[in-house]
Amino acid sequence: MRVAVYPGSFDPVTYGHLDIIERVAGLFDRVIVAVSRNPGKTPLFAVEERVDMLREVLGPYYNVEVDSFHGLTVNYAKVQGAQAIIRGLRAISDFENELMMALTNKKLEVSVETIFLMTRAEYSFISSTAVKEIAFFNGCVRDMVPSLVEERLRDKSICP
Repeated sequence: MRVAVYPGSFDPVTYGHLDIIERVAGLFDRVIVAVSRNPGKTPLFAVEERVDMLREVLGPYYNVEVDSFHGLTVNYAKVQGAQAIIRGLRAISDFENELMMALTNKKLEVSVETIFLMTRAEYSFISSTAVKEIAFFNGCVRDMVPSLVEERLRDKSICP
């Protein structure tokens, strides 16, 4: 069975993330979307909220599951029996940092590959950070996130 882990903060999940997940779901038998618990970040949504949102929007994908983890991604991938870690790229500027992480992960665990996927051009400008900022200033994020996420952003009262 071919297993891939797609890790990230997903704070919140965007159409760019969903584009990558949809494409990876067609390439692997099992895809684990893994929400990272990073104590160095202060997310808008709690891990449980992010997991719930992802589970709801990913319901139609029979081979995609959602989990959360803390620690090294490569260790999590190995425990899950994954052959690959998926990393989405929006622009060439993302590549340098992602390459360094991939090389480090390969040094730590040779059996796990990193696969880079470029998001589709129409999503290349979307980031979770930008979505939160736009929502905070009462901008329209309808074309950037699923309606569930848009509602949850409003529920967080970040939209004045």
